[in-house]
Order: sequence, then structure tokens, then C-alpha cells
Amino acid sequence: MATPLGTLDRTPPPFFRQGPSALTKLTFCSALAIFLMVADTRFKITRPLRVVVATVLHPIERSLRVPVDAWNGAGDYVMGLHRALANESAARAELARQAERASRVEQLQAENKRLRALLELRPALTVRSQPAEVLYDAPDPFSRKAIIDRGATQGIALGSPVINEAGVLGQVTRVYPLSSEVTLLTDKDAAIPVLNTRTQARSAAFGTTTGSGLELRFMANNADVQVGDLLHTSGVDGVYPPGLAVARVSAVDRKADSGFAQIGLVPAAPPDAVRHVLVLEPLGLQMPPKPEAALEEPKRPAPKKGARK
Repeated sequence: MATPLGTLDRTPPPFFRQGPSALTKLTFCSALAIFLMVADTRFKITRPLRVVVATVLHPIERSLRVPVDAWNGAGDYVMGLHRALANESAARAELARQAERASRVEQLQAENKRLRALLELRPALTVRSQPAEVLYDAPDPFSRKAIIDRGATQGIALGSPVINEAGVLGQVTRVYPLSSEVTLLTDKDAAIPVLNTRTQARSAAFGTTTGSGLELRFMANNADVQVGDLLHTSGVDGVYPPGLAVARVSAVDRKADSGFAQIGLVPAAPPDAVRHVLVLEPLGLQMPPKPEAALEEPKRPAPKKGARK
């Protein structure tokens, strides 16, 4: 059955009921805000309320800041870790540079020590000498030779002894205009006359095929040679000045089935770590020239006048 129109309830439901108008609400809120600001500024009436609210909200604020602080802390940790790794890399690089400089300083100190020893050795020698620097070892794997930076232009003579502060290194065997080739004592074809400082016995030291040492050859099985004997140059060859250290006896093997003893020597001047040397003038070039016999033909008597030719 249809309801008459006049009996319908036209009042809005509670949800849609409207209170004061919007303008009224704006005016009231504005007046209240102005009142509260003036009261807070002039009479400080909201300060206790603000204190209570701040006290109540403080734990909430701290709990809400935990994720933010954790995020910022994680970011700072990552950035700090990157900076620490970068600083470590820089420190390692600087340490490597310092180590390289330190090694160069040690090398220069060792080189300075060797040069001082050469300078002290040079005045003690009675022969003319000049310093030289080892450029490189000869590329021949079957010989022990080195190239120095002095040649015929600087007055290097063939057969000149080459020494350092420790003793004899070898002899100049080839001379070029600006460089020279030095055959070391450990070369298989090298030989040098020596004198045993303990027994004053003369002998000859030869290089070995291995190129790592020397040996005394043709020494009798009962020869007075002991391990530790120091061998110097004898000076009888007219090349090496006497008294230069050559080698030290390292082994003596006396075999019953052989008439000669096997005697091993260790060079007094190891040739592997040499850079600066002294080149001596051979003694033969410093000796006065031998007087030549005046070979004069006998004078014929002058022919007499009138004599038949």
C-alpha cells in the first residue's frame, strides 16, 4: 500500500545533520587561535600544558626516531667503511713508496761504501788506475765476462787488471772505443798466478767450467795447502801488481789414486754483485823500455887514391 506523500519524514539522518555553518566555524576557530596566542604570549597559560604534552610525547618521539637513527647510522657506517678502506689503500701505497725509497737509500749507502773503499784503495796502489762502471754481463752463457764503460778513448789497454775493494775481478780481454770486455777470474779460460800468503808458495789459479769458483791445478798431492789459506797475486807475470787478494782455499781433496790434489777456491771478490771497479794499468806498460843493442855495421876503410875498385 502506498504511503501518502504528506506522511514522509523529511528530516536528514544523524550522519548528514549539519551544525553551524562553515563561516561560523572559521570565525570561532580564528578567534580561539588568536586568543590562545595572545594568552600564551602575555599570560603564559599554555606553558604547563606544553610541558605536559612534551613530556608525554618524548618517549614516543624517541621510539619513532629509532628507525631514522638506525638508517643514518648504517649510512655513516658504510661511508666510514669506504673512507677507512680508501685510507688503508692510500697508506699501503705510501708504505710501498717509503719502502722503495728506503731500499734505494740502502742501495746508495752500500754504493757509497764501495766507492769510499775504492777511493781508499786507489792511493794505496803504486800503479796508475781509473774508475769504471760495470754496464752489463756478456750475453754468452758459456763464459763469465762483463762489459765496463771505459775503452780505448779513455786509455784502457788490453790485458789491464780489473779489481774492486775486495780483490781481483778479472782482466780486460777486448777493448772497444767506448767500452771494454772483462774476462772474470771464474771464467773457464781465465788463469792468474797466485802466492799463498801462509807458505809463500807460488802457483796458478784457474777458472772452472761451472763458472762459480776457481781451482788450483797441478798441485802435488802432498802440497802444503790448507782450507782457509789466502791467495794473493804474486806479480811475476808482469800484469797484476803483487799483493792483491785473489781467492781463499775452500776445499782440499787429496786422492790416493792421483798424483795431484783437487783444491777448490772461493773468489775474494764475488763478481755477481759488482758495479764499480778500478782498471789498473798493466805492470808491463810501466816498466822502462829495454835498451836495444846498437847493431852498427863495421866501417870500411876509405879506398886509397889510385887503388883499383
